[in-house]
Amino acid sequence: MPAFTIALGLLDGFNPCAMWVLLFLLSLLVNLQVRWKMALIAGIFVAVSGLVYFAFMAAWLNVFLLIGMSRLTQIVLGGIAGFIGIINIKDFFALRRGVSLSIPDAAKPGLYARVRRILQAENVLGAMAGVVVLAVLVNLIELLCTAGFPAVYTQILAQQQLPQWKNYAYLGLYNAAYVLDDSLMVTIAVVTLGRRKLQEHEGRWLKLVSGLVMTGLGVILIAKPEWVSG
Repeated sequence: MPAFTIALGLLDGFNPCAMWVLLFLLSLLVNLQVRWKMALIAGIFVAVSGLVYFAFMAAWLNVFLLIGMSRLTQIVLGGIAGFIGIINIKDFFALRRGVSLSIPDAAKPGLYARVRRILQAENVLGAMAGVVVLAVLVNLIELLCTAGFPAVYTQILAQQQLPQWKNYAYLGLYNAAYVLDDSLMVTIAVVTLGRRKLQEHEGRWLKLVSGLVMTGLGVILIAKPEWVSG
């Protein structure tokens, strides 16, 4: 379970929606040329993102603990995970065609404006408040991109019938892995003061890997649920 938790958390963290916003934020923060301020603002973004995701997963976990692990629940969840996975695979070959699980183009100007307002804040406290709001909004939007991973993971975790403290410890481990790649990107950007944006072909590959794993988990929940049962 620990290895599965870390592996799925790391994979979930390579989310093109969140990475796109973080890299855009870092590319503008570089203009400050002040490493401590850059680390503070970007670090708050990553930390708040992790806390929001933890709260979201805790809610999923408690739902599954409440309703129990019926066969119908597994089939429905497996079907949802498979559907989301297939859409992500489709996005690798035909991005922006038909149904897509990405940040809507209509939402991007608003996110751009919020990032720029953070940089234009008159003081550090204003920038910190702005980045907290940004992180919450981005995580709400990005749930469209990878909602399948936390749902499938918390359903599997609920099946283990662990003490409540262990459940939350596993959620903490998952979210630590989830923010690890973002933390590394922030560290590299702060040390090098370099600019880096997520390219479309990189986003496509992330979607393909995510889609394949999510589809596989969906098939397991439907066809071989005993592989992930407690």
